Amino acid sequence: MKPVTYTSTLPDDLWELLESYARKLKVPKNKILENAVRNYLGHLKKAEYIRSFKKAAGDEALLSMAEEGMEEYLKMLGEE
Repeated sequence: MKPVTYTSTLPDDLWELLESYARKLKVPKNKILENAVRNYLGHLKKAEYIRSFKKAAGDEALLSMAEEGMEEYLKMLGEE
């Protein structure tokens, strides 16, 4: 995928911390930022996934449908 160029601002303390770790790890700042964004978005996706399961757990109709599906699945496994 082709990289996209963007412009942003950071608070001074965060910029200094970023520069410090980039020097210490000998890694470009953009790679640290890329990894940080990927990790954060992964965290958000996981939280979204958890919320959807919690919501589904409270939906009686959905639970009933899932239980019926499991019964059918278990029957199919027993037939093999």
